[in-house]
Amino acid sequence: MPTSTIERSETAVEIIRNRRSVRSFVPHFTIPHEELKEILELATQAPSSSNLQHWRFLVIDSPELKEKLLPIANNQQQVAQASAVIAILGDKEGYRNAETIYSSAARAGYMPEDTAKLFISRTVSNYSALPPEKAREVAVVDASLAAMQLMLAARAKGYDTVPMGGYDSSKFMEAFGIPDRYVPVMLLPIGKAAKPGHPTVRLPLDEVTFWNRIS
Repeated sequence: MPTSTIERSETAVEIIRNRRSVRSFVPHFTIPHEELKEILELATQAPSSSNLQHWRFLVIDSPELKEKLLPIANNQQQVAQASAVIAILGDKEGYRNAETIYSSAARAGYMPEDTAKLFISRTVSNYSALPPEKAREVAVVDASLAAMQLMLAARAKGYDTVPMGGYDSSKFMEAFGIPDRYVPVMLLPIGKAAKPGHPTVRLPLDEVTFWNRIS
């Protein structure tokens, strides 16, 4: 059943503090595609390595495909209940978009055209030569930054999420025909919480923060 977004009055700090991982969603609750697209667009404002934006999103909102995903995700019911499951992927060949990105930046007046051409040449040369494990690392870091931003954007729009690493990535890649160019980073169910996520305890800041050296 389609529904409108609940208006949020939380500040940015409150959004961060109140975000919880939700594992029970209201079944059959639909988030309109336009709202999902707005949340995804906000996620793409995350920082990335050389602005190559290595993140990719596979939005799975078909009930049949969510059921297909369910056993791959160890039958965790949030996969079937959520309005959509967003698979966060990292593009190991993100450098292939360098020309599009830097040329667009030049046309927008963000950099001189000669600088853009230099950036394109250097970026393609450097990133295409990365060892596979380093290319994967860059893609995972960028995609993870976008995923966190997506979770906060969803919360700001009145929706809830839960990042999931408990799934068979190989079976997921095979079942959904994902090329080897992409690395699966996490599954991210999004929807309306049926019940709030549990509060959690965080280690004291002094136990996780070091100043100038780790001792």
